[in-house]
Amino acid sequence: MVKETEYYDILGVKPSASREEIKKAYRKLALKYHPDKKPGEGEKFKLTSQAYEVLSDPKKRDVYDQGGEQAIKEGDSGGPSFSSPMDIFDMFFGGGGRTARERRGKNVVHQLSVTLEDLYNGASKKLALQKNVICEKCEGIGGKKGSMEKCPLCKGQGMLTRTQQTGPGAVRQVQTVCVECRGQGERVNPKGRCGCCRGAKVPRERKISQLFSKCMKDGQKMLFHGEGGQEPGLGPGDVIIVLDQKDRSVFQRRGHDLIMKMKIHLSEALCGFKKTVKTPDDRILVITSKSGEVIKHGDLKCVRNEGMPICEAPLEKGTLIIQFLVIFPETHWLSPEKLPQLEALLPPRQKVRITDDMDHVELKDFNPSEQSWRQHGEAYQEDDDGPGPECSARRRDMAVSAALPD
Repeated sequence: MVKETEYYDILGVKPSASREEIKKAYRKLALKYHPDKKPGEGEKFKLTSQAYEVLSDPKKRDVYDQGGEQAIKEGDSGGPSFSSPMDIFDMFFGGGGRTARERRGKNVVHQLSVTLEDLYNGASKKLALQKNVICEKCEGIGGKKGSMEKCPLCKGQGMLTRTQQTGPGAVRQVQTVCVECRGQGERVNPKGRCGCCRGAKVPRERKISQLFSKCMKDGQKMLFHGEGGQEPGLGPGDVIIVLDQKDRSVFQRRGHDLIMKMKIHLSEALCGFKKTVKTPDDRILVITSKSGEVIKHGDLKCVRNEGMPICEAPLEKGTLIIQFLVIFPETHWLSPEKLPQLEALLPPRQKVRITDDMDHVELKDFNPSEQSWRQHGEAYQEDDDGPGPECSARRRDMAVSAALPD
């Protein structure tokens, strides 16, 4: 009898399983949950490797059978120890450890332009990718076996040195990468070069990839493992597609919500309105204000379930948020004799007590760019006693401009 069966359950074997059965079970699960194949199953891969590390070692397995996982943590049963689940995987499958596993080609990053409508409805995009691939005919050697030779141009150094005159009687040496061997110090003999890649080892290949953008967002990355460029002696890198949303929609996105601005006239703000809104999927929404409801400038209203689709809940959407911008009429839009009629319909004015000792001033339009209202500011400079009128006026201009709404 064993105290615990968790490690056996993880591998899907019985406590009486042989070492070969444990090995076979681990091989199947490790390939299934490898992070390169399923990035979201990293925890299962870790647990699988941990269970195999214990059960594949007779001493550790005996300690586990008698005392469970706690006995493994407290005791030292000997045997190899691994710094990560990947080390177990590499050792089991004949890999060279973490260093060899990380020897891969460079990742390739591409930017893909999409619209808000693409992200809302989903859109298929074709992307042409060009990458280096190892020549299938010569298997990345560049020619026939034994055709590699020391580069005759750089004598195997990979660099060329030339003398450059910088002035009368003055010279300097400049090193450049050898164009014949591309800095490698050796080349494929022209007589034995591969007829397919002509000694390049990695010819260019063009591949069309089909992408689908629904339920994604601006800046999101799409990873295509092993689709990057190849180099002899290195594993292929990855292709990373970054979505770039173009701002040409009337909507702005905030998570699952959509935000838009809607202009209405003063009469609509006071008396009600009906407006139409075209959604990203080309439906028409009729927006109606309630009778007697006053919409103020800058008010925010919302329509539930008309935002971005939520992939986790296919039947639900976010919220459509509308900011209202009230358009006021131009000056003198109503004749003076009709103003009393309008005033009678509006809320009463606030009464103000005015006395004879108060100063009456005239209200003018203010233009922040005008400087003529500053008094004598240009004629003074800052002195030891503090800022002069010029500095004070400039600070006043900046303070007033900053307080104005956009």
